[in-house]
Amino acid sequence: MATVFPADQAIVVGGGLAGMSAANTVLENNGRVVLLDKSSFCGGNSTKATSGINGAATRTQKDKGIDDSKDLFISDTLKGGAKKPEVVKVLCGNSGADVDWLMDKFNLDLSLVARLGGHSAPRTHRGKERFPGMTITYALIQMVEKISERSDKAKIVTKAKATRLLMNSAGACVGLCYEKAGAEFQEHGPVILATGGFGADFTQNSLLAQYRPDLMHLPTTNGEHCT
Repeated sequence: MATVFPADQAIVVGGGLAGMSAANTVLENNGRVVLLDKSSFCGGNSTKATSGINGAATRTQKDKGIDDSKDLFISDTLKGGAKKPEVVKVLCGNSGADVDWLMDKFNLDLSLVARLGGHSAPRTHRGKERFPGMTITYALIQMVEKISERSDKAKIVTKAKATRLLMNSAGACVGLCYEKAGAEFQEHGPVILATGGFGADFTQNSLLAQYRPDLMHLPTTNGEHCT
C-alpha cells in the first residue's frame, strides 16, 4: 500500500523570522507545517537585529502623520544592492501589511518609528524593548511552539540538516530529505526555503568559496546557523 501524506502540509527550512513568518502563515490558513532548523534552537540572525523592522504605509505611520508609501520604499531600496525589481516590489509592497500583521496577530508593540540611513521617511518600527529583533522573532516562535504542543498541526525539528529536495517526474518539488542524529528522514509537501544564506561557511567547498572567494578572509557576525 502506498504511503499517504498530508495534502495540506508544507515544510519550512529555517527558523528565523522569515521561516517563522512562513510557518505562522501556513497555520493561519489551516495548513500543517513542519519547520526544520539545523541549530539546537530557532531564531537565527533575526534575533540579532537591534534597529527594528521596516514597513511603509503602516498603521503606526498613519497614526503619527508620517507621509510614506510603498512606491517611495521601493525607490529607496532600488538605489542600492542587487537591484532586483521583482523581489524588491514584493518585499516593500507587502511591508506595511506585514508590520500591521505582527502587531495584530502577535500583540507586538511597534509604536516607535525612526528614520534610518537609506530611507526617505521614518519607517523603521520597534517597541520599547532593547532588542526588537529578538522580541519579534521569539513571539512568532512561541506561537508555533504553542500550536505544536496542543495539536499535530505544527512540528519543529531542531538539529536537522536538510540534504536533498525531492522532485516528481514533472520537475516539481514535493518534499525533502533531512538528517538528524545520524539518521535520514523525509517530509512531503511544498518546501519553503528560509535558510538565511551561507555567509559563515568558510569551508573549502562552501558556496561562499565558490561564488565569493574574495570574502573568505573577512570576519562575520553571522553564526554557525548561516552556513
